[in-house]
Amino acid sequence: MTVWTSEPIVQRARAEYLEMPGLCLTEPQARRLWHLDQTACRTVLATLVDGGFLRQTSRGAYVRADIESPADPHDRGSRVFDGR
Repeated sequence: MTVWTSEPIVQRARAEYLEMPGLCLTEPQARRLWHLDQTACRTVLATLVDGGFLRQTSRGAYVRADIESPADPHDRGSRVFDGR
């Protein structure tokens, strides 16, 4: 399955991350949010990762590549966030 960066679902996913810079989604969460099957979701996420917009954390979540995520303390430069 080929997904182009101009396709509406890719633009929608990108817009979600732009609107909420700290967004940190696993693949199952992204599938539910965007109402996608597993193959389509993986393709959208891979498109955004390959384009340098997203990166995958060591725990498998997807975050913006240009923002350090406190959600995964094992990632480079991340701060530990315990919810308090």
